[in-house]
Amino acid sequence: MKKLLVTGSAGLIGSEVVAHFALLGWKVIGLDSNMRADFFGPAGDTTWNSRRLQEQHQNYSHHHLDIRSRDAIIDFIKEIAPDAIVHTAAQPSHDLAASRPFDDFDVNAVGTLNLLEATRRYSTQIPFVYLSTNKVYGDTPNHLNLIEKNKRWDYADADYYDGIRESFSIDQSKHSIFGASKVAGDVMVQEYGRYFNMPTCCLRGGCLTGPNHSGVELHGFLSYLIKCNAEGIIYKIYGYKGKQVRDNIHSHDVACFIEEFLKSPRSAEVYNLGGGRSNSISILEAFALISEISGKEMQYEYHDQNRSGDHICYISNLDKMKQHYPYWNITKDLHTIFTEIYMSWKQRIR
Repeated sequence: MKKLLVTGSAGLIGSEVVAHFALLGWKVIGLDSNMRADFFGPAGDTTWNSRRLQEQHQNYSHHHLDIRSRDAIIDFIKEIAPDAIVHTAAQPSHDLAASRPFDDFDVNAVGTLNLLEATRRYSTQIPFVYLSTNKVYGDTPNHLNLIEKNKRWDYADADYYDGIRESFSIDQSKHSIFGASKVAGDVMVQEYGRYFNMPTCCLRGGCLTGPNHSGVELHGFLSYLIKCNAEGIIYKIYGYKGKQVRDNIHSHDVACFIEEFLKSPRSAEVYNLGGGRSNSISILEAFALISEISGKEMQYEYHDQNRSGDHICYISNLDKMKQHYPYWNITKDLHTIFTEIYMSWKQRIR
């Protein structure tokens, strides 16, 4: 039985990866110290997700271990001897990073280095998948030519119609403190791939979402927006007239891509992982779609000041992913994603 180590195993992507590979017959070992509860309070607590995974999958084991604990991580990876590692653990919030920069960098950058070096000392042959972020591009996408439409911003140049490619610059831009710490992890994962010839990849995620997301105001755009609709909470829009655009990918499609990568790993690769143009949506468009599904109008208030470094329009170009892994594609459209998340929140509210 192959063994997979998943960090951040109680989070959205981590838990989806756990379930996906457990069902494929892998022995899955999860690491999660529930720092999300520390970062976001009770609303961010993921204990329920850890319990769910342990109840549903006999070939899954959970370990409460902090990736900042360098010696413990080195010893743990050597002891369990995994066949692959998927690193999803992170401090994910722009706003929180600005108020807790040491915690943010220690988790996102130092924690990633700890895992990479622990992996190298154990084996340079096993695949290492890192969940990076599109925020590594900083605010450079905002300097593209944009056009304002009725309910969204969009790219004016045809070259960007299908979105941002992996060759887009990550340098000389405002990233937010969170974006900068993720850049550090991203570049280090690439460097271990190139310098030590390890099979590594960085998945620069757009809006990663799904029904198991514990969305909060500071992180988890789509999940939190739908939660607000389900519970009658006032949603706050920050700038850009509510027309800012994100492409959304279901956590299941993320796990499926990781499966394809582990079948045929490459070294020091980078992929922009998102829903692409077909799964792109603005905040105003998201209000309309969830209202159609739930039958309830969205309650919101508008704040003219945008979040610093926030993207006005971001769509992931998926061409490279599909070229390298032609058996992978998006399987969950926006209506399906919204419906699944809405039903999940309704069940949790009860």
